[in-house]
Amino acid sequence: MTPKTITEKEICTLSESLEPISKEVCNWAEKSIFLKWGVLSRGKFHCLECMHSWKPDVKEPSCQNYTKCTHCLGKLKVQQYNQVHFKEAEYSAVVDTAGSYQVVRIICSYKHMKKNFLPAYFHKEVMQHWINPKGEVRTMSLSTNAFSQAYDQWKFCSPLEIRPKGFEHNAKYRINPYRVYPQIKVLPVLRRNGFKKSFYNIAPQALFTSLLKEPCAETLLKASQTSMLSYYLTSHSQQIKQNWQAVKTCLKFGYKITDMKIWEDYIALLRWFKKDLSTPLFVCPDNLSEAHDRLVVKKRELQRKKYLHKMRSEIQSAQQIYEQQKKQFFGLCFKDQNLTISVLEKVQDFLEEGDNLHHCVFTNEYYMKRDSLILSARIDNAPVETIEVSLSKLEILQCRGLKNKSSKHHKKVLSLMKENLPLIARRIKKRNSVEI
Repeated sequence: MTPKTITEKEICTLSESLEPISKEVCNWAEKSIFLKWGVLSRGKFHCLECMHSWKPDVKEPSCQNYTKCTHCLGKLKVQQYNQVHFKEAEYSAVVDTAGSYQVVRIICSYKHMKKNFLPAYFHKEVMQHWINPKGEVRTMSLSTNAFSQAYDQWKFCSPLEIRPKGFEHNAKYRINPYRVYPQIKVLPVLRRNGFKKSFYNIAPQALFTSLLKEPCAETLLKASQTSMLSYYLTSHSQQIKQNWQAVKTCLKFGYKITDMKIWEDYIALLRWFKKDLSTPLFVCPDNLSEAHDRLVVKKRELQRKKYLHKMRSEIQSAQQIYEQQKKQFFGLCFKDQNLTISVLEKVQDFLEEGDNLHHCVFTNEYYMKRDSLILSARIDNAPVETIEVSLSKLEILQCRGLKNKSSKHHKKVLSLMKENLPLIARRIKKRNSVEI
């Protein structure tokens, strides 16, 4: 995209004045962001870091995830397949300043490994996030292959180009580097707003933008509520303002939230009952799960007593809306032996799912959430867990069993669900093409 505005031209000029990524940064990345690998081939372990090979100890099991190189003493992750060569890709970041801008430079690094050879590395700067003191961000990035299934299939021969303002909502913008180069430079206003050195597993560009633009983020960071800050900034940024009164109550009384998702559902129930969210008696329960379940039961009983006949008509009208929003996903079903995961196709199914597993999938009207797809995991046709998938980010938001606890099949359910996320992506693409 050709720079047109004064700001875009200024950013492009400053970008050209930046020094290339130094050799020290590349050396640091090679040592810090990659795993060390080994491979078991023809009865010998081969270290892909120092080319050393040795026979495994008879007493130790040969099928293991990690081993130790007897030469360089490195902890090696064992490659389970005897591949001739393979590569690993990872992201790192350099945090710098230029003019009045905070700059986050994203580096994509590749590590190419082959048995009996030293690893070879390739580093390329793929993005630059330019953030002004008001928290407004503009991004420069390389082009990507539009026909690739991966959203970050970079064209390394392309130049860094300014991206539109809407790039903030692009998946590439949310790339979170595995490590940040320790020598960082930040604007004084960021230190004033509470930033020290840690990023708390938040993408630097997301953390800086929020600290400069959102007083809520500044308050959470200065109150050392980093887990809550990370939760809201990673995927729930829209809900922090809605729950801010309750959040302030937790901060005031030093309440530690054990499960943020359950707590948010609990606050939604308190709001439904029109409770005062500045009262710690309501907002800070001693046992969060019990308080949540108690309100779910109470709300369900009220719904059934007062609106039994009305609920039937509501379900019918809600069913029409639900079908319009989610009909393209109807029929999706994933199977693995006796485990079946399928999309809930009727609002009545939400009611039965909530009754069977004693959670709030119907009570909190998850069938009305446009960005959420709700699926039911069943073992021998008996419900064991309910899954919520974000359609915009294509990620699993939560997977809850009986009384919001994880069932004994939790890992199996998550594994099957992750394997089949591409099938949901295809339905989304099909829906978008039909809408166009």
